[in-house]
Amino acid sequence: MTFNPEVVDNSTLYKLLTGTVIPRPIGWISTVDENGINNLAPFSYFNMVSSEPPCVMFSTRRDNNQNKDTLNNVLKTGQFVANLVSVDIAEQMNTTSAPVAPNVDEFQLAGVTPVDSLLIAPKRVKESKVNFECEMVHHHFIKDKNGNETACVVIGEIKMIHIDDAILTENNHINMEVYQPVARLAGSFYGTLGELFSIKRAT
Repeated sequence: MTFNPEVVDNSTLYKLLTGTVIPRPIGWISTVDENGINNLAPFSYFNMVSSEPPCVMFSTRRDNNQNKDTLNNVLKTGQFVANLVSVDIAEQMNTTSAPVAPNVDEFQLAGVTPVDSLLIAPKRVKESKVNFECEMVHHHFIKDKNGNETACVVIGEIKMIHIDDAILTENNHINMEVYQPVARLAGSFYGTLGELFSIKRAT
């Protein structure tokens, strides 16, 4: 089968892409608005893009029907925390994917604990084993063929890293068996690491 994105309907294209580009890490992005209301939402269009300087990215839809509170907050404040998701908090993460009003605090909605960041205003999720305090360094709007803004890619530089001692080894490697990260698949499916294998890098 071949699919031309110019003629395939958006729903089918979305299913094809999210069903093949897997697994995807989940960035549980926390922000705060100008009134001090916390926002927390998961994004599977998320990844690391640089280590020097350390940067992560997430992408969110932006259309005429619903502008993501996360994006609005980041564009106004320039700050966000990328909280990473493990098996033990997957249900709480999923709760925050619900479309709710901007004045709803998703920390309270999901029953997770907001804790102060060291360098930025948005709170961290205490229950998350890894938190990256980030300042936005770049954003780029993606447009459809009619020139409408449909998505926005945000790149943030990591200014502070918080890692639970329990998942660190003595030489500061990550113990995957303890970490147990969750990845996004397609539809309602998520995945864990499963069986691991090693291939030496080509030299």
